[in-house]
Order: sequence, then structure tokens, then C-alpha cells
Amino acid sequence: MTNPPASNPVSRSGQEEILTDHSYDGIQEYDNPLPGWWKFLFWLFIFFAPLYVLYFHFGVEGRTVYDQYDRKMASIFELKFRKIGSLTPDRETITKFMNDPEGLGFGKVVFKTNCVSCHGAKGEGAIGPNLTDDHWKNVRNIEDIAKVISEGAANGAMPAWKTRLSHINQIVLTAAYVASLRENPEAGPRPPEGNVIPPWGE
Repeated sequence: MTNPPASNPVSRSGQEEILTDHSYDGIQEYDNPLPGWWKFLFWLFIFFAPLYVLYFHFGVEGRTVYDQYDRKMASIFELKFRKIGSLTPDRETITKFMNDPEGLGFGKVVFKTNCVSCHGAKGEGAIGPNLTDDHWKNVRNIEDIAKVISEGAANGAMPAWKTRLSHINQIVLTAAYVASLRENPEAGPRPPEGNVIPPWGE
């Protein structure tokens, strides 16, 4: 003998509670749909997520949270310039900041802001030569990097940045970052250019 279907109960608010057709061990469940606002937010974020990914992860360089963090750290480092004074673009100073995470972080921001269009996001080369291999043009020693950044090279193909960067420290720290790129060689679209030079410490 089967039990007659139960009638839908009435809630305290006076509205009829609708039961589903599901029954587990004689227990039926209420049909309580999600609120409209919840479903609206759900679908909103479903459509928003691809746009977010495309904008921040596949868009223009500099949009990611990491890039925003780098720029913030760069602004903090600008304040430190007042304490450390003007750096000298010599071998000792550039080598020192090659091993300084904060200094490299600042140089990386300057590089990403001004250099990636010619040298690639990782220094692998694009219009300009690869900066991660052992072949270098216009550079024989590590201090030559700062000179090329400051004065330019190749009859203006590499522009002079001494009039575009506001502080000598930007040139020195960018030179340290560029010098550090040799630690992680990247294959680029251009063949090796220039002469093979020894490691910076030699």
C-alpha cells in the first residue's frame, strides 16, 4: 500500500512551500530556488571572468598585479634615492646592484616601461638585439651598458636615455638589471649579434 502524495505545506509567511518530485527514504525535499540576485551575480561573473583574463593576462605589458606591485616598489625606491645619493655608473656599483633585489626590481620596472618594445619582455630581442646571450654590440665591459643606455648607440637606433630618465640612478640600476639577464638566456627571433664577451666577473 502506497502513501498518498503529501500536500504542499504552508510556510509561516503564508506562502505555499512547493515540494519536488524527489523522495529519499520517504522524505521529500522542498523546491527552494536560488534568489534572483544570486543567479544574476553568478552569470555576471561568468561573463566577466574571460574579459578579466584577457585584459590582465593577455593584454598590454604592465597590467598585471605583479606589474602594479613593481611600479609601487619603484616609487618607494625613488624616495631612497634621496638617502643613497647619486650612484656612479662604474663596474663596482653595477656589479653590487646585480645582487640587490630591490635595485634589480627598480631596474626591471624601468626596463619594462621603456625597453621591451625593442628588446623583448625578457631581453630576448625583438627589433633590438638579444640581451641574454654572450654576443654584445657596443659593450665590452659591464660599465659599457650604462654608457650605451645613457649615450645611445648605432647612430640613434638605440636612443640616448640620459635626457629621458630623470635620475642617474635609473640608468645605473637599469644597467644592473640588463647585466643580470645573462644569467637566464632566452632564445630570441634574431641571430646572435656582435662579439662574444667574457662573463662580467672576468
